[in-house]
Amino acid sequence: MDAQTSYCLVYRTCDSEDKITVHFINRDGDKLTAKGKPGDSLLDVVVDNNLDIDGFGACEGTLACSTCHLIFEDHIFEKLDAITDEEMDMLDLAYGLTETSRLGCQICLKKSMNDMTVRVPETVADARQSVDMSKNS
Repeated sequence: MDAQTSYCLVYRTCDSEDKITVHFINRDGDKLTAKGKPGDSLLDVVVDNNLDIDGFGACEGTLACSTCHLIFEDHIFEKLDAITDEEMDMLDLAYGLTETSRLGCQICLKKSMNDMTVRVPETVADARQSVDMSKNS
């Protein structure tokens, strides 16, 4: 288990059960809204709420792909924990990389993130294979 996963598990266990609302803008422009507990990763939120985001989290949070690439609002991005070298390596392989891109499997919910909006890039690359999951496919 990596340090980020460990942090998420500890944080989830120790914090209150208050739910945090997250809005995902999908590739087709649809807004998907879901809730998670403090300490849940954004990948957990997508999986636990069975959100329909094609190919999202293909490696199940093992930092072996970039399919959970998300684009954050500036004011949220500035408050995120520091990025690891491993996450940066995977982001380098992501399509549509921006200044506020991060991997959803590495971002754990905090109460200050309630009601945030994240955008799913129009195209996603799975670093493990040559797969293009775009809104046009």
